[in-house]
This record gives sequence, structure tokens and C-alpha cells, in this order.
Amino acid sequence: MSFRPGTRIGVDVGTVRVGVARTDAAGILSVPVRTLRRSPDGAELTVLARIVGEFDPIEIVVGLPLGLSGKEGAASSAARHYAGAIARRIPGVPIRLVDERLTTVSAHQALYGAGRDGRKHRSVVDQVAATMILDQALAIERSTGEPAGELLTAEVTDE
Repeated sequence: MSFRPGTRIGVDVGTVRVGVARTDAAGILSVPVRTLRRSPDGAELTVLARIVGEFDPIEIVVGLPLGLSGKEGAASSAARHYAGAIARRIPGVPIRLVDERLTTVSAHQALYGAGRDGRKHRSVVDQVAATMILDQALAIERSTGEPAGELLTAEVTDE
């Protein structure tokens, strides 16, 4: 398999906010889109569905926060659950789970390095983390010729 052109949507799942990013149509450049505030009823999924509809991606890439050892924990379980909610709300768009270790830390460091005031990070850090998740997925696909991460399966989405 070779690199697949096409827009991808990146999602950084947090307990309070969800960062959303996208790639260009060629799948080369990723850019921040929006930070969504999590709602107990999942209302932000409606906004995410509109974003997906606007950009018509070939897939949605959801960050899977693994521990430094590579093992899954509570945050991974929460990300898998959220990815399942996305799949139920936005059927027909493949969802891939991609290791996102340290992307939020790296996003904060990048924002500090760019001279952004730390108090203002909260509004954009999740978007930056989502772009980093996409960048990592794209780099893996370019180097291996295979899509990055794990394809979400029907068993997960049927929960």
C-alpha cells in the first residue's frame, strides 16, 4: 500500500475539551480547527459531525493515550469509548486509534517555544495536540505505506 491522499480529521480527546484538527486534501499539512467543550450528553459530537461533513475526510484519527510503557490505562479506555461514540454519531467514516503519547506535553512546549502566554494555552493546546496526532499518523503512513494505528472495529462501536 502507498500513501493515501485525502483529508483526515484528528481528534485529541480530553476529559474537559476535545481538540480537532484536519489535514489538507492531499493529506500533507495539518492545521488546527476547533476546541470543543465536552458535554455530559455528548452534544459536542454534533459539532464534530458538522466539521466532518464540511471536510469529507477519508478517516478520523483519534489519539490513544498510552502510558510511557506502551500499556493502556484509564485514559486509553476513555479514548476508545469516545471513539466508539464518534463512530455511532458519524457512521461510514473509518476511525483509527493512534498512539498519542506526550502530544499534549509537546503541544504545551511548542506553544511556550512560540512565545504564547501559558495562561492562553488552554484555548488552543488541544487543537495543537490534534495536529500533532495527525502529523504522527501521516509520518507513519509515509514511512510504512500503511495507515497508522488501529482501525476501530464494530465490537467497540456496538458498546
